[in-house]
Amino acid sequence: MPRLRVLAGPSLEELVPIEVNSDKAFDIKSDAFEGQAAVYIKGFADPNGDVGDSSYFSQEGRTDVTWSIQVQGRFLQPHSANDVMFGNTFDRPLQLPWGFSAVLGFMQYIDPTLEQDLASQTKPWALSPLIATMPYFAHTRMDELHKVPPFPPIKPIEEDISELRVKSESGEESVLDPATGRKTYFRSVENRQRVIFGPEDLITTDFCYNYLDFSPDGVMLRIPGGLTFDMMKYWDGQPVRFVCCDRKRPGDSSDVPWGRVFWCVAIEAVDYDDSEEQEEEEIEDEGSEEEID
Repeated sequence: MPRLRVLAGPSLEELVPIEVNSDKAFDIKSDAFEGQAAVYIKGFADPNGDVGDSSYFSQEGRTDVTWSIQVQGRFLQPHSANDVMFGNTFDRPLQLPWGFSAVLGFMQYIDPTLEQDLASQTKPWALSPLIATMPYFAHTRMDELHKVPPFPPIKPIEEDISELRVKSESGEESVLDPATGRKTYFRSVENRQRVIFGPEDLITTDFCYNYLDFSPDGVMLRIPGGLTFDMMKYWDGQPVRFVCCDRKRPGDSSDVPWGRVFWCVAIEAVDYDDSEEQEEEEIEDEGSEEEID
């Protein structure tokens, strides 16, 4: 029976398995970004088939959540908030289920800033500006070391853009009104372009929802209206990657429709039963070779 494992790293090529529901931070570092990641999944089964849990799902504001990808970190070079994207990228065409238009409509409903080409016959993708799409977004100016919050947070992060600086047309910096609704405000391209993320901006995000249900038997997608999809029927084996990346810029000649990756968390299916059988066959083959020698 296929089970799932989670990987993380600073690029699509540098991913390693990480522990889920462990409250242990995984370090991510490159010449463009440094930070940490932590993943929580309700109903997640380890390689032995044991289902773990976390107190995260019983805390206020997260009792209806089934999964969470949390990242804290900073960009080491200045980046416009309009160009820092978050979402999913794939390396080959997807097997889209019947009723996919309803799924896409649901995605667009919860995130009006979504840009996507999931029907691509080369490299499908769905990306949104990180500052607008994240369900929870906290920002801290790293002017004082004691202000750096712990990670993973002791309590789930709450919305905080009180120290986020925006530039006016004249170039003057100011902070947003605390009452500003982040998601609504940053639907505007012009407003996103007024924010620059740099080394002094520590960002903590929690990408958490309840439309995916995890169990030892697989993953179910549930959307409003009673529609459910058994994702394992359509999963072709390629990892589901959650990627923070640069927006592809005009003149970029690369063959992928996204820019440089800052960090990635991937979920992939692993058939542990087959792996165990393969290991046993390799051991038997080694024994036969020794007998021949």
